[in-house]
Amino acid sequence: MISSVSNNSSAVWQTDYSQRQSATFSTTDPDQDVQQDPALKTDASASTGDKKTGELSESDLKVVSELKQRDAEVKAHEAAHLAAAGGIATGGASFSYQQGPDGIQYAIGGEVNIDTSAVPGDPAATLRKADTIRRAALAPAEPSGPDMQAAAGATAMAAQAQVELLQKNQDTQNGNKDHLGTKINLSA
Repeated sequence: MISSVSNNSSAVWQTDYSQRQSATFSTTDPDQDVQQDPALKTDASASTGDKKTGELSESDLKVVSELKQRDAEVKAHEAAHLAAAGGIATGGASFSYQQGPDGIQYAIGGEVNIDTSAVPGDPAATLRKADTIRRAALAPAEPSGPDMQAAAGATAMAAQAQVELLQKNQDTQNGNKDHLGTKINLSA
């Protein structure tokens, strides 16, 4: 997930891993606590400390394997966002965790904060920034729905910047034409 932070623009890009992974994983919402699927709940003894792999049941070992896979996918997804965001990232990736039956915390969701505000008075810079936002949103191998929405928002931002650039160029050209056509001969 990518969260965007700016002076006048804010959006949340959240990775929906549950659509790509088995139904045992829930999607995290930054405004809610991490929800744990009943299939992943363990008895109290498993959640209070680390268990050695040999002490886990076959079903618990399967859950640990799935959590490890999920953890790797989440971290790779957020790393792709962060790498593509470059200078517009306002910090590193943060993650939501779920404790496995082995007592270890596994990442099940994440986010990268970026600045999505336009560059005031500079439509060319805004156009470049919108391109970076779009690339960051689409950087993971499998962008989520919110990632796609963020990319669409960046496309709209780029379109607005292009309109402003065209208007600015047109105003500049009109200004040059006016100067060429207003020469007055005062010597006559």
